[in-house]
Amino acid sequence: MVHPDLMKVSNLLVNSADKVLLARNEAIDEAWQQILQDNISINIERGIPSPAQLALSQPLLDAPLSGGYIDVDGTDSRNYGQQQGLPIIRELFSPFMGVPADQIVAHGSSSLGLMYDTVSWAVRHGVPGSDTPWSKVKDATFICIIPGYDRHFAICEEFGLNMIVVPMLDDGPDMVAVENICRQYPNIKGIWCVPKYSNPTGTVYSDKVIEALASMETAAPDFRIFWDNAYCVHPLAENDRELASIYDACVRHGNPDRVLIYSSTSKMTLPGAGVAFMGASATNTAWWLRHATVRSVGPDKVNQLRQARFLKSPENIRALMEQHRQLLKPKFELVNTIFSEVLGCQQHVSWTRPEGGYFISLHVLPGTASRIVQLAAEAGVRFARSGSCYPYGRDINDAQLRIAPSWPETEQLRLALRVIAICIAKATAEKLL
Repeated sequence: MVHPDLMKVSNLLVNSADKVLLARNEAIDEAWQQILQDNISINIERGIPSPAQLALSQPLLDAPLSGGYIDVDGTDSRNYGQQQGLPIIRELFSPFMGVPADQIVAHGSSSLGLMYDTVSWAVRHGVPGSDTPWSKVKDATFICIIPGYDRHFAICEEFGLNMIVVPMLDDGPDMVAVENICRQYPNIKGIWCVPKYSNPTGTVYSDKVIEALASMETAAPDFRIFWDNAYCVHPLAENDRELASIYDACVRHGNPDRVLIYSSTSKMTLPGAGVAFMGASATNTAWWLRHATVRSVGPDKVNQLRQARFLKSPENIRALMEQHRQLLKPKFELVNTIFSEVLGCQQHVSWTRPEGGYFISLHVLPGTASRIVQLAAEAGVRFARSGSCYPYGRDINDAQLRIAPSWPETEQLRLALRVIAICIAKATAEKLL
């Protein structure tokens, strides 16, 4: 239940222009003091599935592998081997990856882990197209689209790779900037892309952007597109957006080795026990497997078989994701409702309305984002720190925040959003005063 004082300030702000908001700063402070006494503890820091979503895949844990442990190709999933992963799971995800099954690796439970391994091996050994390890390249650099995914940026920091930023536009990255950078500088080794329902903006890359990425001139022969298609089948809208095949485009333009495609079952079934995938050219896949063989003697094939038998077909996967959509959509609608009610009058505040994915990008008055996070933490609401969607955690405008509404129950989410809204109003008033 929403505290009466929050409702009071909410109603007060709906019809308030900024000047009136400043004049009524005392009312905001009154509501703020009440929040501090309410002993709130809510965490919406990361986009993780709710317990209701996890329950959709409970049969994975409850049902034994009654059909036996042998895959269709005769592989005993309980034993060593089959470094590339079981054919049954690779065939199942080939339509979503846009790559032939024999060019897909199914390995581990985290696509982020596969990306980490890929960068690690590239830094130490180089990739097809160049014999030079990236660690030997002066000022080896990745293009990072902002706002973007903090864990991509963390991988670059981990391996000492520089980062150069390019803004996200309505249909994907600013390709004029990307093409100019790639054309001129051989030390530009890669670009991070979340092409569908991007984290955190919800952007879907247009066909034009995908064609430009696949065909553009690059000074580095070993340039790689890290295509993190984490939300390939995660719509919020009734109709899922279609994404053009980046692999087909790269092949068509004579650059088959340019793209590395990643995905996983993490937000389809159980994030703690999923299956991760990498799809690429035959050359890139062979390179990846050569290094993977040194690191392990094969993936968890029992889990791969279990997941394949549970998911069954692309049609069943889409049916499961429709169930996820039904649980997620009301939460995203609640964000829009609460923010519109409480903050819609403020010209300094805007937020995205994504058609899929797990995040909302919130834009506030420059210079207030870090203060809003601080105030929310004091009130007992934790969400992503300011700057988390930027390399090195630095948003020079201190104006962007990420909202992840998936985890909490509806009433907790409602309370968290109203607390955040009051924090925004308070931080804005402080800044303008």
